[in-house]
Amino acid sequence: MTGVHFQIDGLITWLIVGAIAGFLASVLVRGKGYGCIGNTVVGLIGAVIGGYLASLLNLQETFFFWGSVGISFVGACILIFILQMLKGDKR
Repeated sequence: MTGVHFQIDGLITWLIVGAIAGFLASVLVRGKGYGCIGNTVVGLIGAVIGGYLASLLNLQETFFFWGSVGISFVGACILIFILQMLKGDKR
C-alpha cells in the first residue's frame, strides 16, 4: 500500500509543479494565463522540455520542489514562445 500512496503523492506534486510553472510562464511570456487546466498542461509539457534541456546541459542533480518548478518554468516559457511563433502572435 505504501507504493500506491507514494505514486499518488508524486502525481499530486507534479500537478502542483505543472500548475505553478505553467501559470508563471504564461503570465510572463503571454501576459495572461491559460486557465487552471491549461496552465497545468503547459507546465507538465514544460517539465519534459526543461528536463530534456537539463540533461543536455549535463545537470544531473536531484532537483527538489522549487528546482523542479524552475526547470518546468524554463521549459514552459520555451513552449509558449514556440507556440506564439507558430501562431504568429505578435505580443
